[in-house]
Amino acid sequence: MAKPGEVERKWYVVDATDVSLGRLSSAVATILRGKNKPTFTPNVDTGDNVIVINASKVGLTGRKDKDKIYYHHSRFIGGLKQRTAGDLRQNNPEKLIETSVKGMLPHGTLGHKIGLKLHVYAGPEHDQQAQKPEVLDINNLI
Repeated sequence: MAKPGEVERKWYVVDATDVSLGRLSSAVATILRGKNKPTFTPNVDTGDNVIVINASKVGLTGRKDKDKIYYHHSRFIGGLKQRTAGDLRQNNPEKLIETSVKGMLPHGTLGHKIGLKLHVYAGPEHDQQAQKPEVLDINNLI
């Protein structure tokens, strides 16, 4: 059983170029949660930090560009807003991957804490060079 103070955390970089959104998200969620480690404990955050680059080049299968719709509400009367996955990928690709990955994490305080270790960037550059992240080939995990 892992204890919160004894967990070793690594940093990984994942390239999202031409990788299916669902496959990418499930692999990243597994690493964030720590399920790939032998010390996995469900009630302790044992996961690693993940940096996703090239989020604007993530793949969507089928007709999801036009058919998949993300809804949110402004909390005003008649304030239901909607955006397609294609619009979201073009205007805010980080939000597309964050929404997908966080939907695969636990929906509570531990899940929120785990979700803070996800860092998504639209292009190939990221701000976490000081942590010396390892490059992780996502195709080997799928």
